[in-house]
Amino acid sequence: MKYTDITEGIFIDRPNRFIANVEINGKKTVCHVKNTGRCKELLISGTKVYLQHSDNPARKTEFDLIAVEKGNILINIDSAAPNKAAAEYIRKIFGENAIIKQEVKYGTSRIDFFVESNGEKWFIEVKGVTLEQNGRAYFPDAPTLRGVKHLNELCAAVKEGCRACALFIIQMKGVSAFSPNNITHPEFGKALKRAAESGVIIKAVDCLVTKDSMTANKEVEIIL
Repeated sequence: MKYTDITEGIFIDRPNRFIANVEINGKKTVCHVKNTGRCKELLISGTKVYLQHSDNPARKTEFDLIAVEKGNILINIDSAAPNKAAAEYIRKIFGENAIIKQEVKYGTSRIDFFVESNGEKWFIEVKGVTLEQNGRAYFPDAPTLRGVKHLNELCAAVKEGCRACALFIIQMKGVSAFSPNNITHPEFGKALKRAAESGVIIKAVDCLVTKDSMTANKEVEIIL
């Protein structure tokens, strides 16, 4: 996936989860943050960030904050990016003949992707991962009851004879493994382990991230 019209800036602060103050060309500017997660380990005063300019005159903010530098790692924090990168990745994995639908209702949820390929039906739920600690990626960075619910729905799909996958799109390069964040939300970790034991495939894929693109790249080790 590609962005256009990217600008560099310096992060100042984040008054609430929707906006941030960023210095752009020496001027303090209010920007939209495309991620409602905490991102406390990323959005630190003085950090270099990358923003996409919007030419929509109806918007209250002129820029969207989409990526952050953390040491020598560039991390995409756009919450819409994982599904876009996953769509490209899923098409690559299943091929041009597969039927792929997005936002398909199942149970009481909407699952990100439904795929029909080679006589099999797949439900695939995508989660974006921005939290990295000591070379390992973790999800979630805040408690997510919705995430637990999605894992339970995938387990139900397996029981009904479908295939199911929880696909974690790690929005960076340079991590060696992925694990559930059992400290922040132990229930999610337990639900992920139950899902794996129930036949749900757990995949984590890192991404090649530049200031104006993000592409799913290689699978990393899963440590539950």
